[in-house]
Amino acid sequence: MKRQSFKNQRRNEDVRRNLSVLIRNEVKDIRVSPFCDVTGVDLTPDLQYCKVYVSCLGSEESLGKTIEGLKAAAGFLRRELARSLNLRHTPELQFVPDHSVEYGSRMDALINKVKEEDEARPVGEAVNQENHYKEDEE
Repeated sequence: MKRQSFKNQRRNEDVRRNLSVLIRNEVKDIRVSPFCDVTGVDLTPDLQYCKVYVSCLGSEESLGKTIEGLKAAAGFLRRELARSLNLRHTPELQFVPDHSVEYGSRMDALINKVKEEDEARPVGEAVNQENHYKEDEE
């Protein structure tokens, strides 16, 4: 994977920050959840396209509706982004659902479960005597 230059990282962060503020304060579409957040932005080097990673607190259905609402408001967001940033080209916005927050919370729950089991086990007892995992734990 190619490493981004500092200038591209700064540009991505500026776009992410401005889009977060615009979505939170300016988008009036009822499909867009008030608990949505822009978790990341990936601009192409030629500034023609921009993948916007969106996370939403709630169900998968509310994330889908939020993505639909943001796609409907893409023209408005692009215009407002052009006003606030000094870019040669204003990129075309592509909204992508981001499940990393859900994945992180699931991993955190699994780690806490293993930690509790480890604390409940007597000292000196082998962790896994048969050297395989139980099927019912997942």
